[in-house]
Amino acid sequence: MFKGLGQMGDMAKMMKAAQDMQQKMAELQEDMHNIIVEGESGAGLVKASCTAKGELKGLDIDPSIFNSDDKEVVEDLILAAIKDAQAKASARAQDEMNKLTEGLGLPKDMKLPF
Repeated sequence: MFKGLGQMGDMAKMMKAAQDMQQKMAELQEDMHNIIVEGESGAGLVKASCTAKGELKGLDIDPSIFNSDDKEVVEDLILAAIKDAQAKASARAQDEMNKLTEGLGLPKDMKLPF
């Protein structure tokens, strides 16, 4: 009597997969706040750390760079370290997303909202 419902079962599987993906995406979003990456500039004289979501968490500045004559250099190094950390955060977030999509059988380069 229910032999014609074979495709309904496929639809149920798709809905379940979508729900699983939604849950995993929510978990990944939460994990991104706990993943810390570090960027640096000036051969490590300035280091910036941020979450995989790009939120700046800290700066580590070697005291040897503090010289009033080099104010602009110090500012540039700080900005460069922050930008490096944010770029690494973006790359890490994309790596984590790729792991999730591959695990669900989705194309590796599929762009999902983050």
